[in-house]
Amino acid sequence: MKIATWNVNSIRLRLDQVLEWLNATGTDVVCVQETKVDDENFPLQPIVDAGFHVAFFGQKSYNGVAIISRYEIADVQKGFPEDDDESPKRLIAATINGVRIVNTYIPNGTELWTDKFTFKLDWLQRLRRMFDEDCDLNSNVLLCGDFNVAPEELDVWSVPQWTGKLHFSKPERAAIDHVKKWGFVDVFRKLNGDLQEFSWWNYREGAWQRNQGLRIDHIWVSPPLADKCTGCWIDKSPRGQEKPSDHTPVVADFDIR
Repeated sequence: MKIATWNVNSIRLRLDQVLEWLNATGTDVVCVQETKVDDENFPLQPIVDAGFHVAFFGQKSYNGVAIISRYEIADVQKGFPEDDDESPKRLIAATINGVRIVNTYIPNGTELWTDKFTFKLDWLQRLRRMFDEDCDLNSNVLLCGDFNVAPEELDVWSVPQWTGKLHFSKPERAAIDHVKKWGFVDVFRKLNGDLQEFSWWNYREGAWQRNQGLRIDHIWVSPPLADKCTGCWIDKSPRGQEKPSDHTPVVADFDIR
């Protein structure tokens, strides 16, 4: 089963790109973030007409997540269990083909030590708590999405340029590491070693052309699922298209029988 994560930066604007990419690559499940649309305006019918199942949890502006799948989608959870109707729409989880998939759009944070930054750190604590309370480390669990954190030095194009800045600050890296210590395996790093590749490039300053990016989109899995992972890669081709998202897909393949 091939599973991907992709911050599409507006599902309505890039739906054709997503469906074309799914069919061209044979990807079974894609978890998308930053859909930027409320549920009543989500482009459900074109996705269903293309032969996919979909679960979505939407919000205008910069939030919204969805899971598009060739397999049936079961046991859908929208947001944290304690969330209310006013909470940002940043998490959707579902069980697909025996894998519990948690798709996240982790808060950006805006600037260090603002209210939005502390909200980001608190959100990551809540994420870890959810796994502690609701998930079994010995089962097939997958966490993916736009984490808005580059965990390691290899994940930024320039360590001096990014040290102490948003996405690569010590508090963010410590908070995401706390989530990882639930028992997750970063399958990209496990299978590719010290390979330096990025999943996001700023629209400005020629970042894409100069490959000045960050690896902030991730697929982390429980140990049993890590043993089934046969490959993990970053597909850069969508980033080179006309009017692309500033992110590109991260894909992992699993031998699930």
